[in-house]
Amino acid sequence: MNKMRRSGCFSVRRGMQTLLKSCIPTAIFLACSIFPVFVQAEDWPQFRGPNCTGISTGTKPLPVKFSATENIRWSAKVGGGVGGSVIAAGRVFVSGMTADETVSLFAFDAATGKKLWQRDWATGSLAEVHATNSQASATPAADADRVYFYFSTLGLLTVEAGTGKDVWQRKLPTPFFVFKWGPGMSPVLYRDLVLFCQDDDLNPAFYAFDKATGKLRWKDERLDMAVNYSHPVVCTVGGRDEIVVAGTGMLTGYDPESGKRRWSAKVMLRNIKTTPVSLDGVIYISVQSGAIANQWLASVDRDEKSGNNDNKLDKAEIQRFVGKQTIPEAFFQKTFDRGDLNKDGFLEGRELDVAFLHPDNFAGADFRTTGDAAAEQFILAVRGGGQGDVTQTHLLWKHKTKNTDHIVSPFVSDGRMFLVKEGGISTVFNTKLGEPVRGPKRIGSGGGYFASPVFGDGKIYLASENGNVVVLKNTADYEELAVNDVGESIIATPAIADGRLFIRTRTQLLCIAAEAPAK
Repeated sequence: MNKMRRSGCFSVRRGMQTLLKSCIPTAIFLACSIFPVFVQAEDWPQFRGPNCTGISTGTKPLPVKFSATENIRWSAKVGGGVGGSVIAAGRVFVSGMTADETVSLFAFDAATGKKLWQRDWATGSLAEVHATNSQASATPAADADRVYFYFSTLGLLTVEAGTGKDVWQRKLPTPFFVFKWGPGMSPVLYRDLVLFCQDDDLNPAFYAFDKATGKLRWKDERLDMAVNYSHPVVCTVGGRDEIVVAGTGMLTGYDPESGKRRWSAKVMLRNIKTTPVSLDGVIYISVQSGAIANQWLASVDRDEKSGNNDNKLDKAEIQRFVGKQTIPEAFFQKTFDRGDLNKDGFLEGRELDVAFLHPDNFAGADFRTTGDAAAEQFILAVRGGGQGDVTQTHLLWKHKTKNTDHIVSPFVSDGRMFLVKEGGISTVFNTKLGEPVRGPKRIGSGGGYFASPVFGDGKIYLASENGNVVVLKNTADYEELAVNDVGESIIATPAIADGRLFIRTRTQLLCIAAEAPAK
């Protein structure tokens, strides 16, 4: 799932005995075993780094205390956005909206902050997105040769890492989201493939492209999915890799060569916005989701402007909720027309479930005409591997909890699953049985959390919407080392590479380091 070059893995392995003394031995083994021909230890090649775990394999010291001015190695204005930065072969890449209908991709020297190049693309007209999100929501992926970048109206763009010149572009269906969550998915890398999964309201699909040419190697039409925002991760069992994607109702394992579904575990809820963590052949997941009928009624029917609070929906009501953007007729054909069983022009009761859930995948179907759209919350662990329906054979444990977040992915290491949610409330579970290790505890100064935890040099970094970055020691008691205010809201997950912490705020990219640059 990373960039990671073919040189470097043997040197990583030669140093493995030393690395084993650190506090994340299993994660380091994983980084080299999953990516045996692409690993360069100091790279952070995609969303949440190596295999989307949030774990840096680097060994250089990282900063504890910093601010908007303290220990800032360099900073750069990069337009508005919430997609994170990535680092490959000494270069850092990040995107941003530099005008209402212009998206830009920036490249900097990771050590000095010197701008290497900037590419600008006209986006055309854009659909409205939720205020927390941004049109520039995707984290690029990168290796030493190329940068892979997604934008909703442009598709998947690939440019030369050194120059920013075009390599290839693949147009994809522009995603449609009724609830204005907007796009939020990013490409990830596996060996010679660029993987991209987009489960939207109209054309959910999982794609694999050839990194060098952009040729479509395979595609899975995920028409049995509702909206999801979970990135693919790699799980290795018995020496065999599989690409695992969480979605509506199911966790699915794919054959990397063919894109065929090898197995599925029907253990999920209606949708998922977190990304699982895969370690030692086990996939760890935290998920929070409400029933689909309740979500539609709460969001649309009870909306002050669009709804009338009658516990049913018609097409005009849905269009009023969406606003200026015209809803594609294909969306109504796929959903509303399917659900309107009595053909009276309204969806109510069970019809809501039929409309907005695939007939073969009624995950989370729990219609209630009264009350709110209460969300279910679970933590769970699934053993990878197998064939067909592995729900009964591969689910290791699954527990209800009140402490998951619907966006922040878990941090897993040293036999512990660490979660943080809105308000800075953290909890800890063991990974063997999913049992609580520590009850809820507030960290930092509270605030909203959208960025997922990242780890390096024995420290966990948690960035919050209020601009604070909490630094914890990765030990059983998670000692709080510092709370640092960088002066601007943070939605993007930070990146770590070569002794530097890269934080993408709403408008800037900050490079933070513990040590002064060499003379």
